[in-house]
Amino acid sequence: MRFEFYTEAIANTPKLSVDGTVDNAIHFSHPASVKADTSTEIALNVVASSSRNELTKGIDLVTNNHFDTDGVLSVWTMLNGECALPLRNKLIAAAEAGDFSEFSSEDGVRTSIVIQGSDSPIDKSGSPLARQLAGEEVNDEARAYEIVLPHVEDVLTHTSKYESLWRESWKRIERALDSFAKGTSRVDEDAPAKLSMVTLAPEVFGSDGFDPSRDAVPFTAISYHARGELFLIATPLENGWAYRIDYPYYSWAETVVRPPIARRQLNQLMNELNELERTLSAKWRIDSSELASAAKFAFENGKLAVSRLEPDAVATQLRNSVLGSTAVAAG
Repeated sequence: MRFEFYTEAIANTPKLSVDGTVDNAIHFSHPASVKADTSTEIALNVVASSSRNELTKGIDLVTNNHFDTDGVLSVWTMLNGECALPLRNKLIAAAEAGDFSEFSSEDGVRTSIVIQGSDSPIDKSGSPLARQLAGEEVNDEARAYEIVLPHVEDVLTHTSKYESLWRESWKRIERALDSFAKGTSRVDEDAPAKLSMVTLAPEVFGSDGFDPSRDAVPFTAISYHARGELFLIATPLENGWAYRIDYPYYSWAETVVRPPIARRQLNQLMNELNELERTLSAKWRIDSSELASAAKFAFENGKLAVSRLEPDAVATQLRNSVLGSTAVAAG
């Protein structure tokens, strides 16, 4: 097997596409016999399959069209074949951390940070590992693959050796996890509505508290605790609250183990919440700017704003909306 980052130069060449969708390629997301929730696990199933040659149709060119943890590990798995299988659990944990912001293991999260650069799939700050090995910023994704692939096994098996690359991001995750453990952050589950009410403590974001222009939602900690199909995330902000409504992060993907999450119609809810708000400078808005975002109370530019509504009031409105739409669908 050999790897080449996807460009138009190989558009007409038969190839195995392991994570992205490209023309004239076999995409392993389709065969039911190997399908799984991450591309890395699918690749592991392919290399372990007794039908591997049939699945690959003798094609030895592996490609992908973007750089992230799941993509890198999928490519590495295909290139290494059965030699990758003893690292199956480590590979899957890192892929789940990278694509779904999930906490399957500490080293899984840390490995993804080393490769991808953050616990957030939408952070495009670049690969710390590629940057360290190159001695400069690496903005070319094809080059990032070339640099990182030879070191994947070492990162998986000696993750602590790369602490300088994962330490700062890990500290933020650990701080959020600790706040849930201490009860200063919490999740209240509404089982009938399949709604998770997530209240984040200011300490999650450091001594200065939450700054919407600086801080990202700690999805790794939230996904570890929340069990609903819709998350209402409330964070104290300037004597009020910052709000966003999100789906579980994995829900952007087509999954077979994790249950599919239907997108909700929230337009009427936005109108109702805006009638309760006292400010004209910001409003409740449908938001799909991120992979799993549903709505936010925000300025026109998308930056989260201060709401004076209490979390219980917003949660009640959201609950009524969800249960109301469920009843209509059932009827």
